[in-house]
Amino acid sequence: MTQMCETAKSKTGLARYLPIIAIALVAAIGAFTLRDYLSLEALRENREALIAFRDGNYVLTVATFILAYTVIVAFSLPGAAIATLTGGFLFNLFPGVLFNLTGATLGAVVIFLAARWGLGEALKERMDASEGMVSKIKKGLDENQWSMLFFIRLVPVVPFFVANLIPAFLAVPLHRYVISTFSGIMPGAVVYTSVGSGLGEIFARGETPDLGVIFEPHILLPIIGLCVLSLLPVFVKAVTGKKDLMK
Repeated sequence: MTQMCETAKSKTGLARYLPIIAIALVAAIGAFTLRDYLSLEALRENREALIAFRDGNYVLTVATFILAYTVIVAFSLPGAAIATLTGGFLFNLFPGVLFNLTGATLGAVVIFLAARWGLGEALKERMDASEGMVSKIKKGLDENQWSMLFFIRLVPVVPFFVANLIPAFLAVPLHRYVISTFSGIMPGAVVYTSVGSGLGEIFARGETPDLGVIFEPHILLPIIGLCVLSLLPVFVKAVTGKKDLMK
């Protein structure tokens, strides 16, 4: 009887890892099989067909686009940047940016829940039970979750997939994760959606859009400013905490 319980418990433990394993497998397969389909060149070649389909089936196009974007992000498939450009190309800056944000956030939630189901709770229990430096780091992150969540979303160099996993491992509440994700990726989404809205003219001239535009000073500096603002509560809390200790 004991052996049967242990076997059942082992199977349950393995089942917890299935969602994240499935995401990893699909991501690996997609990286090799979909690269040519989720590309700027594919968008250029099919732009007229896409526009015609959108004009004849607007609601269906919106629903299909959001679903496709969600799948791309959820399974970390190549082409997230191209999907954002496509949102701007098909739907203009607005409501294109809203559709992009919705798809990206839903996809991020899938990764978040899969990671939490498989690894998040176990890691949280270990960190809660740990002592010393690990415990202090965990406590610091818990006390400044909003600031840290916005920061990792705003910083352009933090990979989107990594920014999805960290909150899951730290047991961040789902509502807090959704709000910070939707809001934190908004600056970058606006920039790339804006570029996408002008793709028609760029394609007509036979040119290629500059995807490095987000690193231009007039765009990057305001984003850096937002990053600093997001961390301001952390600095204030650290300073006031030191003053309290000195009294």
